[in-house]
Amino acid sequence: MAIKFTRDHEWVSVDGDIATVGITSHAQSALGDVVFVEVPEIGRMLKQKDAAAVVESVKAASEVYAPISGEVVAANADLAGTPALVNEDAEGKAWFFKLKIANKAQLDGLMDKAAYDAFVKESA
Repeated sequence: MAIKFTRDHEWVSVDGDIATVGITSHAQSALGDVVFVEVPEIGRMLKQKDAAAVVESVKAASEVYAPISGEVVAANADLAGTPALVNEDAEGKAWFFKLKIANKAQLDGLMDKAAYDAFVKESA
């Protein structure tokens, strides 16, 4: 399962036609203690770079963007009741939503782990 990353600090894990999306460990670390998460509704059509979800911490509120276009087929309801999951497992159990991929070619424009790590280092 390939994992790709965006310049907005989202990660995307692809399994067949389904992409799972969340925020990176770097992003949650920068946000600090997450206190609220709003995920998109199932059935919502998202275009690449649309604001899809919201994550709020004690420091700031941030949009989570759709890294690729598609239809929301699942949203992580656990995050509403336990937003701290984002701090505990940002790149695992704390996924935000799943998309049915509309255009797989959009994945080619995202970074692999090495490129993302270099991007984070450069931005520091």
